[in-house]
Amino acid sequence: MEKINVIRSSMPPFEEYVEEIRDIWDNRWLSNCGPKHQTLEQELSKYLGVDNTSLFCNGHTALEAAFSLLPPGSEVITTPFTYASTTLAIARCGLIPVFCDIEPMYYTIDPEKIEALITEKTAAIAPVHVYGNLCDWRGIREIAAKHGLKVIYDAAHAFGVKDGTIGAGSLGDVSMFSLHATKVFHTIEGGCLTYHDAELASRFKAWSQFGMYEKDCTEILGTNAKMTEFSAAMGLCNLRHVSEYIARRRDAAMRYRERLCRRDGLVLCGEQRGVVSNYAYMPVQIDPAKFGHDRDELAGYLAEREIYVRKYFYPLTSSFPLCQRNFTIQETPVADKISERILCLPLYSDLEIQDVDRICDAILAF
Repeated sequence: MEKINVIRSSMPPFEEYVEEIRDIWDNRWLSNCGPKHQTLEQELSKYLGVDNTSLFCNGHTALEAAFSLLPPGSEVITTPFTYASTTLAIARCGLIPVFCDIEPMYYTIDPEKIEALITEKTAAIAPVHVYGNLCDWRGIREIAAKHGLKVIYDAAHAFGVKDGTIGAGSLGDVSMFSLHATKVFHTIEGGCLTYHDAELASRFKAWSQFGMYEKDCTEILGTNAKMTEFSAAMGLCNLRHVSEYIARRRDAAMRYRERLCRRDGLVLCGEQRGVVSNYAYMPVQIDPAKFGHDRDELAGYLAEREIYVRKYFYPLTSSFPLCQRNFTIQETPVADKISERILCLPLYSDLEIQDVDRICDAILAF
């Protein structure tokens, strides 16, 4: 029986990539903001409908660059229902994560619970768009404006997502997109920041080159976070096909919904009205009282049939020993419950409908 992994990277035609990297052999410009890097920044700004884009070697370093704008020692209100990178980027920049609960429909930060967490030390809100679902950005914007806070979005899951005509990259002061190989759009490894203030471009460039605005002279605490030309070339190729990738993912996601929507104990993530999704993931909650088995039992059953799923996000970042030792941990009962029940089913652009049916057949037969 053929194995079905939870994710499989989208790839452009081999010949297309070879042609894209051909001139790298001629100019020998492999890194340090070469022509591929510069072109991809421009093309991403167009695709995402944003004013400015800066590329990095991965999404985590991009997040650290964004959080480096905040005063060390200040607090950042965020969510524990996220990947480790969000919380670690805050902590590594000398900031204090303050954990806010999520709402139960789309699993994003609950704006109604943010204000109670604001103190005189709060500098920013760091919400996370989850699975291609957008946060309640209007509510968050209103709170931030009221209290004079920055909004830095972890938009790792939201590449190409729009609320009507407004792209996810335009919703905060800064937004980070992961361009990792597992994402809807990737550059093999990579990440980018989108932002409104054009003056940030020089800072982000310096931050990713050891804090150097001028050669050999470090002015800010930076690191080495430059994207290679080979990664940028992969991005240029994949950007030509990303709409096709998303359309295929949508077909698979709709098939899942059609097959699983009536099974007791399976709670499918809500679809947001007016939002153009990228179908980044296929999350489903397992209610053991109604389904008859818990999340781990289902995952094990599927693995026996060469179908591999992911408990994503589990555990909550607030439960990490690092956070337990160093930070005050707020109660997040909704996030706790969902984290214990969530599974992400296989979803990628090459996933055939017959494979979706095989996965659904197995789940429904359990």
